[in-house]
Amino acid sequence: MPYLVKDFMTTEVPTVDENTLVIEAARIMDKSRTGFTIILRDGRPTGMVTEHDFVSKVIVGELNPSKVKVGEITSSPLITIGPDEDLLKAAELMQRNNIRRLPVVKEGIIYGVITAREIAQRCSEYVNTSIKDIMRWSLPFGV
Repeated sequence: MPYLVKDFMTTEVPTVDENTLVIEAARIMDKSRTGFTIILRDGRPTGMVTEHDFVSKVIVGELNPSKVKVGEITSSPLITIGPDEDLLKAAELMQRNNIRRLPVVKEGIIYGVITAREIAQRCSEYVNTSIKDIMRWSLPFGV
């Protein structure tokens, strides 16, 4: 049984236009209780802003969050995965790019976000099932 991204992703994803002020994006993130928001340009996902971006780019850079637009601090390009991909591929993509959140996008449409935490919570179940599958297929017939 495959473990697909679409079966474990969060489907409610905060989004803001690239011209949204940082302070307003922070309010949206706080209200949605997420540590990120997807940045849109002309309605299409182009980047992501995280709590880390607020700290490392706005606070450390001594920028005014009431004057800076999220498009100025966006982490891009946006690294995404399709909803029908395997959790293992999502984990590998996160590790390779040193990210904890992976937007689930297909043909420019945001379907959700899969996080490292969601993958970790499913990891033991995934490993156990994989081991059982390997054992089942590696045993000789008739045993």
